[in-house]
Amino acid sequence: MTGLTLTKHHGLGNDFLVVFHPDRPEADLPALARSLCDRRRGIGADGLLVGESASGYAARMVLYNADGSRAEMSGNGIRCFAQALAMRRGDLHPQLMLTDAGDRLVALEPTEAADTVLASVDMGEVTRIDAPDTWESLGCHVDRPVAHLSLGNPHSVVGVDDVDPVDLVLLGAKVPSVNLEIVAPGSAQHEVRMRVHERGVGITEACGTGAAAVAFAAADWGLATPRDGKLIVHMDGGSATVALDTPAAGRVTLTGPATYIASITV
Repeated sequence: MTGLTLTKHHGLGNDFLVVFHPDRPEADLPALARSLCDRRRGIGADGLLVGESASGYAARMVLYNADGSRAEMSGNGIRCFAQALAMRRGDLHPQLMLTDAGDRLVALEPTEAADTVLASVDMGEVTRIDAPDTWESLGCHVDRPVAHLSLGNPHSVVGVDDVDPVDLVLLGAKVPSVNLEIVAPGSAQHEVRMRVHERGVGITEACGTGAAAVAFAAADWGLATPRDGKLIVHMDGGSATVALDTPAAGRVTLTGPATYIASITV
């Protein structure tokens, strides 16, 4: 494997490799993702982001999970992708991206850390979807709050009293077709705590689309109350802010950091 220059970034510990215009057939990209993302035999990452030119857009972003499966969207991933593109372009201008989930507009701001930008992503509309086929295998109590939602990719959100003791590896394996989030109240009314098992990856330190789904569900259930229209979602890797357009929370904006780690040639 030669001739590829990549950059590595993370959004709250959710890490990605970014490559622009790889000279590879699209059919070879799943295997490339599996090889590069392997944490023992490759570089290591939760996913591979592939950038291509697209008319009318800053770029087209395609996401392959660590297992080689193609995913529609990643809230942390697109922030990392936007940082990589900004480094490539030499500016922090807003970027309209084309993804498999549709258009996503990313606004970037510098931070005090030279390797980190703050990125806000218009995540689009949150919509309700059917439960995954294997949902009943989780055995959720009938009174436990549950929401099945799409941010362009599928999520199942479950309210719990405490996220830490939950065996999320076991539960996530039972619903492999969705991203599974568990959420509990935070230390303030406008905050929540979440953990996630991501489709095609496993446990990750953060999930951007998951944070948006959790914020939508928490506001809908009354588990949390937005302050100035925003909820703070605390994850293992750090915290992101989700702005909800209306009390119905139909459209959401995700804001969080993206941090550059390194450039790699393979």
